[in-house]
Amino acid sequence: MSLQFSTEKNANPLYILESDALPSFLDTLPEAQKNWADASGFSAKLGTFLVLPGPDGRPAGAIAGYGDASKRRRGRFHLAQLAVKLPAASWKIATEHSQDMLEETALGWLLAGYQFNRYKSAGAAKARLCAPDGVDAARIEAIAAGEVLTRDLINTPASDMGPAELEQAARDLAQDHQAEISVISGDDLLTENLPMLHDVGRASSRAPRLLDLHWGDSGPSLVLVGKGVCFDTGGLNLKPGSSMGLMKKDMGGSAAVLGLAHMIMALDLKLRLRVLIPAVENSVSSNSYRPQDILTSRKGLTVEINNTDAEGRLVLADALTLADEEKPDLIISMATLTGAARVAVGPDMVPFYTDDNETAWRLAQSGEKVCDPLWRMPFHDPYETMIEPGIADLDNAPKGGFAGSITAALFLRRFVSEDQPYVHFDMYGWQPVAAPARPKGGVGQATRAVLDALPDLLGLA
Repeated sequence: MSLQFSTEKNANPLYILESDALPSFLDTLPEAQKNWADASGFSAKLGTFLVLPGPDGRPAGAIAGYGDASKRRRGRFHLAQLAVKLPAASWKIATEHSQDMLEETALGWLLAGYQFNRYKSAGAAKARLCAPDGVDAARIEAIAAGEVLTRDLINTPASDMGPAELEQAARDLAQDHQAEISVISGDDLLTENLPMLHDVGRASSRAPRLLDLHWGDSGPSLVLVGKGVCFDTGGLNLKPGSSMGLMKKDMGGSAAVLGLAHMIMALDLKLRLRVLIPAVENSVSSNSYRPQDILTSRKGLTVEINNTDAEGRLVLADALTLADEEKPDLIISMATLTGAARVAVGPDMVPFYTDDNETAWRLAQSGEKVCDPLWRMPFHDPYETMIEPGIADLDNAPKGGFAGSITAALFLRRFVSEDQPYVHFDMYGWQPVAAPARPKGGVGQATRAVLDALPDLLGLA
């Protein structure tokens, strides 16, 4: 797949038109092209296109239908399919549009060419787009590359994406950007006081580990924490087969933070970045942690295990405690944490939690701007009692089935200091049905919104 824009100087013009602007535009065309458009019945409906023939019969340009605002509100990246449907050539947008629209179109075009071809060859998009005027091509290319990294990691099955392979992916990323990385694995997790991470991963023959990447030596500090459960059987509370089928994506949070880290480093943002990934496999064995076990966390808080399938918050808790000890300017966690989040907002939108209203507003604005939809959910303090079992400080899986995403977020917040700026994203990481620029499979979520908001959140120059 191509993640770069075309630099062809004689690219074919691409006219992007709303339906009501089509008649006046057709009047500007040569008579033969106007007659061709009339005979074709082209009406500029959203997502449609018409190739305009030249005197020699070869494409001389194309019109892309942009419909109307009411139709556009029902989706994203509406013009992305042009990348795979237009004739093989270079194309350049020849009509005026807003900056946000041009950036969305440019990114969607690049991502439309994505194919997960590790196990099966696939054809790539042949229609290439020149970077629209006024668009930062290098930035869009860096964002696309980060998204492709996230997708590839999620799409890779657990047979080839266990904790060791996830570690290698982080090491490769660190090498690409001259970052530093260290890894604590196996029983060394106990020595280094990361006990719950060890407890969850000890049943697997693939050793659990903590990945710790550092980049940048000046500016505000940002810590990204990503859930890296490379496969989740549910442990002794074994998932049914129907629920286990997509569990290769349970490391989607780690894939997202690695993709976001690539964007940050490729764009050379002036900040100090740390990425923490607890990488484990939640397996079944004679030494699996058990329901009603009480675990002690790095922070010293005890946790009663009422469901071994609520393991993500356990490994994140130790990593969040480690992040909190540094007192960074901002901690962000990303995790495929709860099915309750999907019930609440579906697969296309990411709920997020923060106690800071300004941070929430900035993120929501950025999500809307870059077509990366978010929805704020509450750290609802009255629900704190739901995660307090009495026999221990915390319960990892409150009974009752109510507010599952909120109680999981409250659990994580217990491992971050009250005065520490913190945002948690409860993502899905999977595109269940193919959509423009998003084939069925792994997908990045919230990363582009966070990237856009970082300058305001951290006061970057």
